[in-house]
Amino acid sequence: MRADVNGLSWRKSSYSNGTGGECVEVSDDLPGIVPVRDSKLAGAGPVLVFPPSAWTSFIQDVKSPRA
Repeated sequence: MRADVNGLSWRKSSYSNGTGGECVEVSDDLPGIVPVRDSKLAGAGPVLVFPPSAWTSFIQDVKSPRA
């Protein structure tokens, strides 16, 4: 799937650290898809696009406690 991600507003994950590394950004601007990018490469790197159901599953898994 291709999506035009130019001009989107991005928000940094609350789990990103404050030292400039491990930063993930997502955009809520496109209904029906969730664009995700590495903030260190903002504008120059790739953008991954997920269906909302896949993104929700990913977030739930990340938040689940590990044994």
